[in-house]
Amino acid sequence: MLENKKIRLRALEPEDINCLYQWENDTTLWHLSSTVKPFSKYELEQYILNSHLDIFECKQLRLVIDVKTGKKTETAGCIDLFDFDPVNLRAGIGLYIADTFRNKGVASEALDILKTFARKKLRLQQLYCSVTTDNKASMKLFQASGFKKTGKRLRWTRKDEAWLDENFYQYIF
Repeated sequence: MLENKKIRLRALEPEDINCLYQWENDTTLWHLSSTVKPFSKYELEQYILNSHLDIFECKQLRLVIDVKTGKKTETAGCIDLFDFDPVNLRAGIGLYIADTFRNKGVASEALDILKTFARKKLRLQQLYCSVTTDNKASMKLFQASGFKKTGKRLRWTRKDEAWLDENFYQYIF
């Protein structure tokens, strides 16, 4: 299992449809994923139905982050591996934490679990991510988790009518 005492990373389940619908249709986040239109529940149901495909086949893996609270769990967000490259042994990483779970160590613990999985099970040699320079919390998270800033893309992401620079981070195992 992909878990520690506080966090469990798990596969998508049909009952995750409402969380996905809310997260994917949050227009304040669209600039981070180049989303330009809302997702229907039907599209998201199809995504969930195909989420069982192997990372070697579809080049991505989305895991739901559950926080264990006693005998129950609460869904706190999701963590993704994308652009999986089995030749060069690397993948990008994306992370979303719902507002009520932010600043509680959830992202850091989920990232640590995923790093262990990426290294031990997928045999990856590196993970990478891009973070817009206005996202101080994410920059702090990835740096604290051992990611090194290795580059900066100027005016890389458009958010409304403004342009944001984007820092590129790498974690080398």
